[in-house]
Amino acid sequence: MHLQAQQGLMRTFRQPWRNRGALGWAISAVLIGFYCALYWTNWLEPVAQSLGLRNKWFLYGMLYTVGVTVGGIIYLRKHGNSRYNVLRIGTNMSVQIAFGFALPFFMQPEFYWSYFWPLKYDYFYPQTLQSLPTYMAVYTVVGSTVLAPLLAIFTGKRWYCSWVCGCGALANTFGDPWRHLTHTSTPAWKFEKVAVHTVLFIAFVATAVIAADQFMTTSQAFTAFANQTKSWYGFVVGAILAGVIGTGLYPLLGPRVWCRNFCPMAAMLGIVQKAGRFRIRVKKDMCISCGNCTTYCEMGIDVRSYAQSNQSFTRASCVGCGMCAHVCPRGVLKLENHFEVQGDKARAGQPTIDF
Repeated sequence: MHLQAQQGLMRTFRQPWRNRGALGWAISAVLIGFYCALYWTNWLEPVAQSLGLRNKWFLYGMLYTVGVTVGGIIYLRKHGNSRYNVLRIGTNMSVQIAFGFALPFFMQPEFYWSYFWPLKYDYFYPQTLQSLPTYMAVYTVVGSTVLAPLLAIFTGKRWYCSWVCGCGALANTFGDPWRHLTHTSTPAWKFEKVAVHTVLFIAFVATAVIAADQFMTTSQAFTAFANQTKSWYGFVVGAILAGVIGTGLYPLLGPRVWCRNFCPMAAMLGIVQKAGRFRIRVKKDMCISCGNCTTYCEMGIDVRSYAQSNQSFTRASCVGCGMCAHVCPRGVLKLENHFEVQGDKARAGQPTIDF
């Protein structure tokens, strides 16, 4: 495929809307403007009502689903020669259509089955759990505390971040043209590690504060603090980081700005992934240092450095999209699930914890 060769890379970097050119900045400005209008104005309400949708959030869900579907079709036209890609992107589109839009639209109460805490941060608020039918509340708690971490142990975080999550689905499909813009520098890696785990910590603290206010006898001052915590977390994390920055900066910083740097779900599953079965195996002495793997890594991992060092690895940030293996001209890389991975790394004298 031409997209796997240097011709493909040159075509990518020469297109103004894909190389941080003026058109890329313009697209970013439009996306940021859309999210600002969505979160802080009612300009989209008439549009939603004219389409028979209940409110602007269902209009957003419809546009989101169209973006995932159309982007997925375009992605598969480029990379559909891989069975893994076909299954992964097909799942992205199906989950978004069914669980990210159709079921919430037709079911009462409105409920998003493909999201878990702490990504859907309000799902652990006592008020939310009390308002849900028992089976939905049980699903939310068990899915967040048992199902998600357990699957991450066996398959890595990819089961969620690259297959199920709506944020990941948009990045995989609509955001794919900009995946090469993700920074791979050491400072970017250091920022990622601090930022994403900080947001995870704040998510735990915010949930604990709100729960304490609900279940314990507290003062009016503490109740006001809990309400303010809920409001500020929703504003900063839910709106600014996940929407305005996380999606609005696709054309400038790549499609995984939110997932890589700020998503508390990705941080939690990444920690579990380090102790689980998932790894990227490197075939020894086969890397030709073409750099395709690093260029196409949407999480900014310098995959080439591992391949050059003959080092199989497990990175907490890796979402298992498989593109590094897909674009490798020599088949050096392979995604694997093996319980013995940590033992293998230890015997080889390689670090077993490498966030």
